[in-house]
Amino acid sequence: MSKIITSPLSEENKKTTAAALQDALVNLIDLSLIGKQAHWNVVGSNFRSVHLQLDELIDLARGFSDDVAERISAIGANANGLASTIVSSAKTKGFATDFTSTSEIVGGIVDNLKIVIDVVREGIDATEGSDPVSQDLLIAVADGLEKQHWMWQAQEA
Repeated sequence: MSKIITSPLSEENKKTTAAALQDALVNLIDLSLIGKQAHWNVVGSNFRSVHLQLDELIDLARGFSDDVAERISAIGANANGLASTIVSSAKTKGFATDFTSTSEIVGGIVDNLKIVIDVVREGIDATEGSDPVSQDLLIAVADGLEKQHWMWQAQEA
């Protein structure tokens, strides 16, 4: 058995923080998967710009999910990004598997981003007293996601 990573946090703060980070993790992973599904099946006017913007969103969500998972490990907990965990605990809406128009893609991405932002903001609130370092990470995640949310919403105007 390998040595267990110790936590700089109390057990209670570790538990609270790990739960908040895990919620963010599964939703970020699912957001990247939703983005990829949309990327493969987008059709219609402005195809190229939406297709490329989906790549940006996917890269952002994947980067944030890695940062969050590594923070979970750093506080002595275990990150769980298994497909079964994503399916059972992500709050996202998912996405169609058919070819989908750019306008439907944009609307679906806006909706899913809002859900993930809400989860991350809940994590920000939950970690305020338990771990300011993790809270800071979640604030950075929210900042990046909210910028994406704005950019996707602008296409609906």
